[in-house]
Amino acid sequence: MANKNESNVRPWCPFCGMDVGRPTEAAQRKMTEFPVGRCECGAVYTCDETGHNIGSAMVECLVNACNDEWDLAWELIPEDDYLTGRVEDYDVVTHQVCPKRNLDGRAVRGVLYFVRLHKDMAEIAARFERKKEREASALSSAGEGSTAAVPGIPEVEPDRDPKRQKKRASKMMVKQLVEAGDVDALVDLSFDDIRTLRFMQRLLYEPDPAKRYKTAWLMGQVSARLATREPGPVADMLHRLFESSSDSASMPWGMTETIGAVIAARPDIYGAFTRHLLNFMGDVATQEAAVWGLGEIALTRPDLIRKTPFYSTFHFLEHENPVMRGLMARLLGRIKASEASFQLIGLQNDQSEITIYERGEPVVTTVAALVAEANEMINDQ
Repeated sequence: MANKNESNVRPWCPFCGMDVGRPTEAAQRKMTEFPVGRCECGAVYTCDETGHNIGSAMVECLVNACNDEWDLAWELIPEDDYLTGRVEDYDVVTHQVCPKRNLDGRAVRGVLYFVRLHKDMAEIAARFERKKEREASALSSAGEGSTAAVPGIPEVEPDRDPKRQKKRASKMMVKQLVEAGDVDALVDLSFDDIRTLRFMQRLLYEPDPAKRYKTAWLMGQVSARLATREPGPVADMLHRLFESSSDSASMPWGMTETIGAVIAARPDIYGAFTRHLLNFMGDVATQEAAVWGLGEIALTRPDLIRKTPFYSTFHFLEHENPVMRGLMARLLGRIKASEASFQLIGLQNDQSEITIYERGEPVVTTVAALVAEANEMINDQ
């Protein structure tokens, strides 16, 4: 993950915030084609190294995102069907962003232009691609599976009335809305004033874990809906949360939990961040929150967990903290980890009473109860 404050940095995706690779020539070359790349979140990007042909690059990027279906591309409506973004001052030679626009006496004027189709449009484009493959008698390919929808999160947040009077966020206003659990009002306020996310983040510095988990879950819900139209600010917030969680000089209260909540609420955009949660498993201050976050993600996208080296977490089933044992059982059950069945057997009679958090609310249960649920999920395959 790039730090945009440095002088020269690797280019990043404006939608999910992850570093992107160098754009390359497509397998099938066409006239006036620009180098193209694809981010892990599904965004497609093209490179105009001169900065003078951005219009053509935009068109080719959109057509590329539609799998070369020109008719479909011309029918799409910005914002309603797709989002756009750009990273300027890109140097194609060194594959980095140079804010000074000059590198070793050489002018840097490149632009990376990004297009990310909304889920329904992406599925239509995928169907066109599969149809072409069948017609060409190519080898059958299942392609990437569609992202499971997260309950309560719309694919595209409805437009706000441009004539409405926008509200200005304040610390007290945000605190009151968080205490009331008013997600709709927080989403509206976030569209009016992006500082809403920062004010919510400040509420994470709370010694009461119940309040922290509630705020973290609310931030996940608000961020997921905001990201349908403005994913950039959410990606920036994730970077701040990762930095705060990694800073040994600060108290990471609520930070790691929020990372998990945001990814779980919008895994199709921010799922690539999942593997970085494992970095917090070795720190006592963050390991419980990290396992909770992984469990939240596993509820809708267990495949994201299985793409990580999750085997390294099995030993936490023997952790002295019963909450860790319970959360690990919950996680392994949700990813149907039959590999851990033997380790789970030893916890079947663990009647340690613990409190975990579901949808921001405390739930009192036992380790044995969570193990029983995990075994049921694993056996139901």
